Amino acid sequence: MHPIQHAATRPDHPAIIMAPSGDTMTYAELDKVANRFAQWLRANDLKPGHTVGILLENRMEYLPLAWGSQRSGTVLVPISTHLTAEETAYILTDSGAKVLVSSARFAPLLMQLREALPDLRVLVFDDGGEHDAAAVLAAQSAEPIADQQAGYDMLYSSGTTGRPKGIKPAAPPDPDPMAANPLVMLVAGGFRFPADGTCVYLSPGPLYHAAPLRWAMTVHRLGGTVVVMERFDPEGALQAIERHRVNSSQWVPTHFVRMLKLPEEVRSRYDLSSHQRAVHAAAPCPPDVKRAMIDWWGPIIFEYYAGSEGNGLTLATSEEWLEHPGTVGRPIYGALHICDPDSGAELPRGETGLVYWDAPQPFEYHNDPAKTAEVTHPRGWTTLGDIGYLDEDGFLYLTDRASHMIISGGVNIYPQEIENLLVTHPAVADVAVIGAPDAEMGERVIAVVQLTDPAAAGEAMAQDLLSFMALHLSRIKLPRQIDFRPELPREANGKLYKRKLRDEYAQRATQSPIETPRAFRTLSSQK
Repeated sequence: MHPIQHAATRPDHPAIIMAPSGDTMTYAELDKVANRFAQWLRANDLKPGHTVGILLENRMEYLPLAWGSQRSGTVLVPISTHLTAEETAYILTDSGAKVLVSSARFAPLLMQLREALPDLRVLVFDDGGEHDAAAVLAAQSAEPIADQQAGYDMLYSSGTTGRPKGIKPAAPPDPDPMAANPLVMLVAGGFRFPADGTCVYLSPGPLYHAAPLRWAMTVHRLGGTVVVMERFDPEGALQAIERHRVNSSQWVPTHFVRMLKLPEEVRSRYDLSSHQRAVHAAAPCPPDVKRAMIDWWGPIIFEYYAGSEGNGLTLATSEEWLEHPGTVGRPIYGALHICDPDSGAELPRGETGLVYWDAPQPFEYHNDPAKTAEVTHPRGWTTLGDIGYLDEDGFLYLTDRASHMIISGGVNIYPQEIENLLVTHPAVADVAVIGAPDAEMGERVIAVVQLTDPAAAGEAMAQDLLSFMALHLSRIKLPRQIDFRPELPREANGKLYKRKLRDEYAQRATQSPIETPRAFRTLSSQK
């Protein structure tokens, strides 16, 4: 199944609806935009295997461009809209992108990118100039290119070193652009999405993330309608479900928290009777939040655990989760193995270790064979770096992340990147960046800083550090809280005991909430 087929058999069926405007694109219209983009790529000498970057807000053209790339055999690299020019330029350079499609919303960043990457070809929506994307595409033929071939996406996910890593399949996809996709069978089978074209799917997250992009494109393969929110708004999401009779959706726990915080009269104002399945992933969901959502929406909530690497996937229905509270489900794609982090020996059920997948679809990290080898077990299994265990029924529970990754609002944040930057500030002697529990975001980023001059600790110094970091990091990575200490808990060999810090902040969070969105404090040394 493919949008090309749906455009031929159901040309007037809505493929995309933008919420809240209601603007609609049919399958026939999607097919034409995708063909025009594929034609432009060929006219500009982009062949199968070449890379295309896309830096766009959630807008109507995003998914048609993705389909244009897919049918032209190119590698689509979605880029977060929160990154700095420095971070964006690194991804474009590392991926070998020859083209970037963006919009006038990012004009200042694009100016910096043009200076840093003068050979990069850029199309810009809402630009009005010679590189205006809409005008350039409108001038292309809407007929299919002669050599259609399947392409794929390459998502960038930061590694423990802080440098983003491109994730790509170890083997090229089936060259037929309409070849079967494993996610289609998983979504239609395990998650019970309608495969008869009646799926109406609400996508509240940024399309540059793996799950929103891949699941939306899967719904298009099923012939359904994707309702795209420009940005998440808790009441707006409920309005969209009612207005468009949404029957399927996908969320992160932060969305649940914000919707649950709506006044009861607002939550009960909307007719959600069409809503039959709500999928969530990307971050740990607090059990109380999960129970509250099941109480509100009924047993329609599905949870899964997976990564952009695509090396495996678990599933837990509402009923299974209520019987196994805290689980992220049993594997429905790939086989799980829990191994000793040091020896690699497989552990029996109930024992905690590093979670490995025996992947049906292997992957590798682009330009980083060392990173690929680091996550690969001698038996060929691969890990996302999570720690967990399997119960006697085969349900997986995650207890930690070996990489100390922070997940805030469903976004992966890697502490070492922030630490590596902060420690270069002349006033900083040592630093530890951790995630602490946050009722809304799941985790908040906290920087615990040791200054060369402890007497300089205070709000002025914290603001100076934030301004320094803001020059190099996207806003979402900036610490929400900076604490100063005369000394960090390090072993004599230099090993930092982050576990002590995380446990301390976790305990503090259970005793009293943090009062302000950003706090700066000077604390006595605690070992």
